[in-house]
Amino acid sequence: MAAPLELFCWKGGWGLPSVNTECLTVLAYAKFAGAPLKVHKIANPWRSPTGSLPALKTPEEGSLSQPSKIIIQLKKQKYNADYDLSAKEGADALAFISLLEEKLLPALIYTLWVDPKNYVDVTRRWHGENIPFPLNFFLPGRMQSRQLDRLRLVRGDSRLEPGDETEKELYRDALECMDLLSQRLASHKFFFGDSPSSLDAHVFGHLAPLLKMKLPNAKLQQHLKSMDNLSNFCSNILTLYFPSEGEDTPGRKFSSQPESSDFDNEPHKRRNQVLSVLVALGAMLSYALLTGILSIQHVRPQGALDSSERHGVGAHEEEDDD
Repeated sequence: MAAPLELFCWKGGWGLPSVNTECLTVLAYAKFAGAPLKVHKIANPWRSPTGSLPALKTPEEGSLSQPSKIIIQLKKQKYNADYDLSAKEGADALAFISLLEEKLLPALIYTLWVDPKNYVDVTRRWHGENIPFPLNFFLPGRMQSRQLDRLRLVRGDSRLEPGDETEKELYRDALECMDLLSQRLASHKFFFGDSPSSLDAHVFGHLAPLLKMKLPNAKLQQHLKSMDNLSNFCSNILTLYFPSEGEDTPGRKFSSQPESSDFDNEPHKRRNQVLSVLVALGAMLSYALLTGILSIQHVRPQGALDSSERHGVGAHEEEDDD
Protein backbone atom coordinates (compact mmCIF):
# COMPACT_ATOMS: atom_id res chain seq x y z
CA MET A 1 0.00 0.00 0.00
CA ALA A 2 1.43 3.38 -1.04
CA ALA A 3 2.21 5.91 1.65
CA PRO A 4 -0.48 8.61 1.86
CA LEU A 5 0.11 12.18 0.77
CA GLU A 6 0.55 14.42 3.79
CA LEU A 7 -0.44 18.08 3.89
CA PHE A 8 0.91 20.45 6.53
CA CYS A 9 -1.06 23.68 6.89
CA TRP A 10 -1.88 26.46 9.33
CA LYS A 11 -4.61 25.54 11.79
CA GLY A 12 -8.03 27.14 11.63
CA GLY A 13 -9.93 29.91 13.36
CA TRP A 14 -13.06 32.01 12.91
CA GLY A 15 -14.90 28.96 11.58
CA LEU A 16 -12.33 28.42 8.81
CA PRO A 17 -10.38 25.17 8.26
CA SER A 18 -7.23 27.33 8.09
CA VAL A 19 -6.49 31.02 8.67
CA ASN A 20 -4.04 31.18 5.78
CA THR A 21 -5.05 32.00 2.19
CA GLU A 22 -2.64 29.58 0.52
CA CYS A 23 -3.54 26.76 2.91
CA LEU A 24 -7.25 27.36 2.29
CA THR A 25 -6.67 27.21 -1.46
CA VAL A 26 -4.89 23.85 -1.25
CA LEU A 27 -7.37 22.40 1.25
CA ALA A 28 -10.32 23.41 -0.93
CA TYR A 29 -8.73 22.06 -4.11
CA ALA A 30 -7.96 18.73 -2.43
CA LYS A 31 -11.59 18.48 -1.31
CA PHE A 32 -12.89 19.35 -4.78
CA ALA A 33 -10.59 16.78 -6.44
CA GLY A 34 -11.23 14.06 -3.85
CA ALA A 35 -7.56 13.74 -2.90
CA PRO A 36 -7.14 11.52 0.20
CA LEU A 37 -4.71 13.64 2.18
CA LYS A 38 -3.45 13.13 5.70
CA VAL A 39 -3.76 16.69 7.02
CA HIS A 40 -1.63 18.11 9.83
CA LYS A 41 -3.06 21.40 11.10
CA ILE A 42 -0.31 23.13 13.02
CA ALA A 43 0.72 26.60 14.21
CA ASN A 44 4.48 26.24 13.82
CA PRO A 45 5.93 26.36 10.29
CA TRP A 46 9.20 24.89 11.63
CA ARG A 47 7.37 21.57 12.04
CA SER A 48 6.68 21.48 8.32
CA PRO A 49 9.03 19.37 6.16
CA THR A 50 9.84 22.49 4.13
CA GLY A 51 9.89 25.02 6.96
CA SER A 52 6.87 26.82 5.49
CA LEU A 53 3.12 26.30 5.16
CA PRO A 54 1.38 24.83 3.24
CA ALA A 55 3.63 21.87 2.45
CA LEU A 56 2.85 18.59 0.73
CA LYS A 57 4.92 15.53 1.62
CA THR A 58 4.94 12.84 -1.05
CA PRO A 59 6.75 9.48 -1.24
CA GLU A 60 7.88 10.09 -4.85
CA GLU A 61 8.61 13.81 -5.20
CA GLY A 62 9.70 14.68 -1.66
CA SER A 63 8.15 17.83 -0.16
CA LEU A 64 6.59 20.79 -2.00
CA SER A 65 5.68 24.14 -0.50
CA GLN A 66 3.97 26.39 -3.08
CA PRO A 67 0.21 26.07 -3.75
CA SER A 68 0.71 25.99 -7.52
CA LYS A 69 3.28 23.18 -7.23
CA ILE A 70 1.10 21.30 -4.77
CA ILE A 71 -1.92 21.49 -7.08
CA ILE A 72 0.19 20.35 -10.05
CA GLN A 73 1.40 17.39 -7.98
CA LEU A 74 -2.18 16.47 -7.06
CA LYS A 75 -3.09 16.58 -10.75
CA LYS A 76 -0.18 14.24 -11.50
CA GLN A 77 -1.68 11.88 -8.94
CA LYS A 78 -4.95 11.92 -10.98
CA TYR A 79 -6.76 14.26 -8.57
CA ASN A 80 -7.82 16.89 -11.08
CA ALA A 81 -10.67 19.27 -10.26
CA ASP A 82 -10.32 20.83 -13.74
CA TYR A 83 -10.78 17.59 -15.67
CA ASP A 84 -14.21 18.53 -17.06
CA LEU A 85 -13.32 22.09 -18.08
CA SER A 86 -13.23 22.97 -21.74
CA ALA A 87 -10.16 24.63 -23.25
CA LYS A 88 -11.85 28.04 -23.05
CA GLU A 89 -12.92 27.49 -19.44
CA GLY A 90 -9.39 26.39 -18.56
CA ALA A 91 -8.01 29.58 -20.09
CA ASP A 92 -10.60 31.68 -18.25
CA ALA A 93 -9.66 29.97 -14.96
CA LEU A 94 -5.98 30.82 -15.45
CA ALA A 95 -6.84 34.41 -16.33
CA PHE A 96 -8.97 34.92 -13.22
CA ILE A 97 -6.35 33.26 -10.98
CA SER A 98 -3.77 35.71 -12.37
CA LEU A 99 -6.21 38.55 -11.69
CA LEU A 100 -6.60 37.41 -8.08
CA GLU A 101 -2.84 37.33 -7.53
CA GLU A 102 -2.30 40.70 -9.20
CA LYS A 103 -5.26 42.70 -7.87
CA LEU A 104 -6.74 41.06 -4.76
CA LEU A 105 -3.77 39.37 -3.07
CA PRO A 106 -1.78 42.61 -2.52
CA ALA A 107 -4.78 44.24 -0.82
CA LEU A 108 -5.33 41.14 1.30
CA ILE A 109 -1.68 41.18 2.44
CA TYR A 110 -1.98 44.87 3.25
CA THR A 111 -5.24 44.37 5.18
CA LEU A 112 -3.97 41.53 7.36
CA TRP A 113 -0.26 42.27 7.74
CA VAL A 114 0.36 45.98 7.13
CA ASP A 115 -2.74 47.84 8.33
CA PRO A 116 -1.72 48.74 11.92
CA LYS A 117 -5.09 48.15 13.56
CA ASN A 118 -5.80 44.83 11.85
CA TYR A 119 -2.27 43.55 12.36
CA VAL A 120 -2.09 44.35 16.08
CA ASP A 121 -5.65 43.38 17.06
CA VAL A 122 -6.15 40.35 14.79
CA THR A 123 -3.16 38.98 12.88
CA ARG A 124 -0.41 39.35 15.45
CA ARG A 125 -2.74 38.47 18.29
CA TRP A 126 -3.86 35.21 16.68
CA HIS A 127 -0.34 34.13 15.81
CA GLY A 128 0.95 35.17 19.23
CA GLU A 129 -1.70 33.07 20.97
CA ASN A 130 -1.30 30.03 18.72
CA ILE A 131 2.39 29.78 17.82
CA PRO A 132 4.13 27.86 20.63
CA PHE A 133 6.39 29.60 23.13
CA PRO A 134 9.01 31.01 22.67
CA LEU A 135 8.60 31.27 18.88
CA ASN A 136 5.52 33.44 19.33
CA PHE A 137 7.76 36.29 20.52
CA PHE A 138 9.57 36.80 17.22
CA LEU A 139 7.94 34.75 14.43
CA PRO A 140 4.91 37.09 13.92
CA GLY A 141 7.23 40.08 13.42
CA ARG A 142 9.43 38.13 11.02
CA MET A 143 6.34 36.96 9.11
CA GLN A 144 5.12 40.56 8.85
CA SER A 145 8.47 41.65 7.36
CA ARG A 146 8.31 38.82 4.82
CA GLN A 147 4.74 39.72 3.86
CA LEU A 148 5.76 43.34 3.28
CA ASP A 149 8.62 42.11 1.07
CA ARG A 150 6.14 39.87 -0.74
CA LEU A 151 3.80 42.83 -1.27
CA ARG A 152 6.62 44.84 -2.81
CA LEU A 153 7.53 41.91 -5.06
CA VAL A 154 3.94 41.37 -6.24
CA ARG A 155 3.51 45.08 -6.94
CA GLY A 156 6.90 45.32 -8.63
CA ASP A 157 7.94 48.25 -6.43
CA SER A 158 10.86 47.66 -4.08
CA ARG A 159 10.37 51.12 -2.55
CA LEU A 160 6.68 50.68 -1.74
CA GLU A 161 5.87 51.97 1.75
CA PRO A 162 2.64 51.74 3.80
CA GLY A 163 0.47 54.84 3.72
CA ASP A 164 -2.84 56.32 2.67
CA GLU A 165 -1.96 56.54 -1.03
CA THR A 166 -0.72 52.96 -1.15
CA GLU A 167 -3.82 51.75 0.67
CA LYS A 168 -6.17 53.60 -1.69
CA GLU A 169 -4.45 52.17 -4.76
CA LEU A 170 -4.45 48.60 -3.42
CA TYR A 171 -8.06 48.75 -2.27
CA ARG A 172 -9.21 50.24 -5.58
CA ASP A 173 -7.71 47.31 -7.46
CA ALA A 174 -9.19 44.82 -4.98
CA LEU A 175 -12.71 46.25 -5.27
CA GLU A 176 -12.45 46.11 -9.06
CA CYS A 177 -11.35 42.48 -8.85
CA MET A 178 -14.24 41.54 -6.55
CA ASP A 179 -16.70 43.26 -8.88
CA LEU A 180 -15.40 41.23 -11.84
CA LEU A 181 -15.61 38.00 -9.82
CA SER A 182 -19.17 38.79 -8.80
CA GLN A 183 -20.16 39.45 -12.42
CA ARG A 184 -18.52 36.20 -13.57
CA LEU A 185 -20.14 34.10 -10.86
CA ALA A 186 -23.58 35.70 -11.30
CA SER A 187 -26.21 33.34 -9.86
CA HIS A 188 -24.22 30.13 -10.41
CA LYS A 189 -23.19 27.83 -7.60
CA PHE A 190 -19.60 27.66 -8.86
CA PHE A 191 -17.72 29.57 -11.54
CA PHE A 192 -18.08 26.87 -14.20
CA GLY A 193 -21.39 25.24 -13.37
CA ASP A 194 -22.30 22.73 -10.70
CA SER A 195 -18.80 21.37 -10.02
CA PRO A 196 -15.97 23.34 -8.36
CA SER A 197 -12.63 23.87 -10.08
CA SER A 198 -9.21 25.25 -9.25
CA LEU A 199 -10.58 28.77 -9.77
CA ASP A 200 -13.21 28.15 -7.08
CA ALA A 201 -10.45 26.98 -4.73
CA HIS A 202 -8.37 30.12 -5.33
CA VAL A 203 -11.34 32.47 -4.96
CA PHE A 204 -12.41 30.73 -1.75
CA GLY A 205 -8.87 30.91 -0.36
CA HIS A 206 -8.69 34.66 -0.94
CA LEU A 207 -12.21 35.65 0.07
CA ALA A 208 -13.03 33.35 3.00
CA PRO A 209 -10.58 35.00 5.47
CA LEU A 210 -11.83 38.41 4.43
CA LEU A 211 -15.40 37.28 5.03
CA LYS A 212 -14.97 35.50 8.37
CA MET A 213 -12.26 37.34 10.32
CA LYS A 214 -13.25 40.04 12.81
CA LEU A 215 -11.36 43.00 11.33
CA PRO A 216 -11.37 46.47 12.97
CA ASN A 217 -10.54 48.12 9.64
CA ALA A 218 -13.14 46.41 7.46
CA LYS A 219 -13.20 48.39 4.21
CA LEU A 220 -12.66 45.37 1.98
CA GLN A 221 -14.77 43.16 4.22
CA GLN A 222 -17.77 45.48 4.00
CA HIS A 223 -17.59 45.52 0.22
CA LEU A 224 -17.41 41.73 0.09
CA LYS A 225 -20.36 41.32 2.45
CA SER A 226 -22.41 43.64 0.24
CA MET A 227 -22.01 41.14 -2.63
CA ASP A 228 -24.46 38.37 -1.78
CA ASN A 229 -23.33 35.90 -4.45
CA LEU A 230 -19.66 35.95 -3.37
CA SER A 231 -20.57 35.77 0.32
CA ASN A 232 -22.92 32.85 -0.30
CA PHE A 233 -20.26 31.20 -2.48
CA CYS A 234 -17.81 31.09 0.46
CA SER A 235 -20.48 30.03 2.96
CA ASN A 236 -21.68 27.20 0.70
CA ILE A 237 -18.16 25.80 0.30
CA LEU A 238 -17.67 25.86 4.07
CA THR A 239 -21.00 24.07 4.59
CA LEU A 240 -20.52 21.47 1.84
CA TYR A 241 -16.83 20.66 2.17
CA PHE A 242 -15.84 21.70 5.70
CA PRO A 243 -18.96 21.03 7.78
CA SER A 244 -17.03 20.08 10.93
CA GLU A 245 -15.33 23.46 11.31
CA GLY A 246 -18.28 25.23 12.87
CA GLU A 247 -18.37 28.81 14.05
CA ASP A 248 -16.04 30.29 16.64
CA THR A 249 -18.04 31.74 19.50
CA PRO A 250 -17.08 35.28 20.64
CA GLY A 251 -15.78 34.04 23.97
CA ARG A 252 -13.78 31.15 22.63
CA LYS A 253 -10.05 31.32 23.40
CA PHE A 254 -7.62 30.16 20.81
CA SER A 255 -5.70 27.02 21.69
CA SER A 256 -1.93 27.03 21.43
CA GLN A 257 -1.89 23.35 20.42
CA PRO A 258 -2.38 21.86 16.92
CA GLU A 259 -6.01 20.95 16.25
CA SER A 260 -5.57 17.69 14.40
CA SER A 261 -1.94 16.77 14.20
CA ASP A 262 -0.68 13.27 14.75
CA PHE A 263 2.33 14.76 16.47
CA ASP A 264 0.22 14.73 19.64
CA ASN A 265 0.31 10.94 19.58
CA GLU A 266 4.08 10.60 19.38
CA PRO A 267 5.87 8.79 22.19
CA HIS A 268 8.14 10.82 24.43
CA LYS A 269 6.03 13.90 23.81
CA ARG A 270 7.51 15.73 26.80
CA ARG A 271 11.04 15.13 25.53
CA ASN A 272 10.11 16.48 22.10
CA GLN A 273 8.57 19.58 23.64
CA VAL A 274 11.71 20.26 25.70
CA LEU A 275 13.90 19.77 22.65
CA SER A 276 11.69 22.14 20.64
CA VAL A 277 12.06 24.82 23.30
CA LEU A 278 15.85 24.36 23.44
CA VAL A 279 16.12 24.59 19.67
CA ALA A 280 13.97 27.71 19.65
CA LEU A 281 16.05 29.33 22.39
CA GLY A 282 19.22 28.51 20.45
CA ALA A 283 17.72 30.05 17.32
CA MET A 284 16.73 33.19 19.22
CA LEU A 285 20.23 33.53 20.70
CA SER A 286 21.85 33.02 17.29
CA TYR A 287 19.52 35.60 15.75
CA ALA A 288 20.37 38.10 18.49
CA LEU A 289 24.11 37.57 18.00
CA LEU A 290 23.93 37.81 14.21
CA THR A 291 21.87 41.01 14.26
CA GLY A 292 24.02 42.66 16.91
CA ILE A 293 21.33 42.71 19.60
CA LEU A 294 23.79 40.80 21.80
CA SER A 295 27.58 40.78 21.59
CA ILE A 296 30.35 38.83 23.29
CA GLN A 297 33.47 40.63 24.45
CA HIS A 298 36.68 38.96 25.57
CA VAL A 299 38.03 40.65 28.71
CA ARG A 300 41.60 39.98 29.82
CA PRO A 301 42.81 40.76 33.35
CA GLN A 302 44.79 43.98 33.51
CA GLY A 303 48.50 43.42 33.27
CA ALA A 304 48.20 39.85 32.00
CA LEU A 305 50.21 38.96 28.93
CA ASP A 306 49.31 36.21 26.51
CA SER A 307 51.93 34.00 24.96
CA SER A 308 52.06 36.04 21.75
CA GLU A 309 52.85 39.24 23.62
CA ARG A 310 55.52 37.54 25.76
CA HIS A 311 57.28 36.39 22.60
CA GLY A 312 56.85 39.70 20.80
CA VAL A 313 54.19 38.54 18.33
CA GLY A 314 51.90 41.35 17.08
CA ALA A 315 48.26 41.42 18.22
CA HIS A 316 47.10 41.53 14.59
CA GLU A 317 47.75 37.81 14.31
CA GLU A 318 44.92 36.96 16.73
CA GLU A 319 41.75 35.37 15.32
CA ASP A 320 39.01 37.76 14.22
CA ASP A 321 35.61 37.62 15.92
CA ASP A 322 33.01 36.04 13.65
